[in-house]
Amino acid sequence: MTTQVRPTLSLHLINFAGEDHTAGWEHLFALARAADAAGVDKVLVSDHVVFGEALDDYAKPEVGGRVGGQQPTGPDGHWLDPLTTLAMVAAQTKRVRLATQILLAGIRRPVTLAKSTSTLDVLSGGRLDLGVGVGWQKAEYDAAGLPFETRGKVLDNALEALTAFWRGGAISVSQPGLTFEKIHQGPMPLQKGGVPLWISGTVRDSTARRLASHGERWIAWGKDEDVAVSIPLLKDAIAKAGGKPDALQASAPLPAKYTAERAIDIAATMDRVPARLAAGQTDFSFAFLEQGDEATKTEKLRAIVTAFDAATGRA
Repeated sequence: MTTQVRPTLSLHLINFAGEDHTAGWEHLFALARAADAAGVDKVLVSDHVVFGEALDDYAKPEVGGRVGGQQPTGPDGHWLDPLTTLAMVAAQTKRVRLATQILLAGIRRPVTLAKSTSTLDVLSGGRLDLGVGVGWQKAEYDAAGLPFETRGKVLDNALEALTAFWRGGAISVSQPGLTFEKIHQGPMPLQKGGVPLWISGTVRDSTARRLASHGERWIAWGKDEDVAVSIPLLKDAIAKAGGKPDALQASAPLPAKYTAERAIDIAATMDRVPARLAAGQTDFSFAFLEQGDEATKTEKLRAIVTAFDAATGRA
């Protein structure tokens, strides 16, 4: 029997800007506060630690990019650290969930990532979700001293260690390059079982295996954002990996239609939602591009939330 999950609406906070950016970041925090007040379920931030100069790789699916994709900044763009940014957002909001989409978990040391995520979960009142993936850029692995060619295994090892830290007690890990016994760390995440992990990736055995191991929460990527096709395939792969396909939660873009003024055409957009919902999509992410003060953005976001409630039939 398929688990019934309340559909959720997630807003991308643009935590990056071009190299000529000098305007500060209050616009990001104002949008986060507006989302919190309007009833948006979750805010999302993205991740890049460094850049090389092979930015065309973002359009290459064979290394983790997406067909037709274009990196939104040059190599000297401003990219805020996602967890630090979410800590600032947590301090200015009350109820909206805080998420990375996605964090390059493999290039961070698990011991420090476990500490920072646990701390953020505790201080935010248990509002953190951690979306992770392997990324597409070799330069980030080079800068971290890690092999890009084995990035999938690097991520697997990081997630294994991360969840061990979140379990608490006397922690022991044994894997290549990281072995220790009877290590203790606190605080533990406020959420029972640790911070929820969302796994990004295309439909493949490695993605299904991670979902089966760490909870069936998936961030669709690239061509697999066509959830009517990808979700049935992924459920089959999860079942073969020993997971729970009927527990799958799937995040993909809201099928937003924008006007010439970059406003969301709410009626046309929500007409597309029921089919996605029927296909198994549970989380709908979108970007809000309209200008205006915080009160105006709150009002417009509230209208989107109200329409989403009606389109999904959620209470």
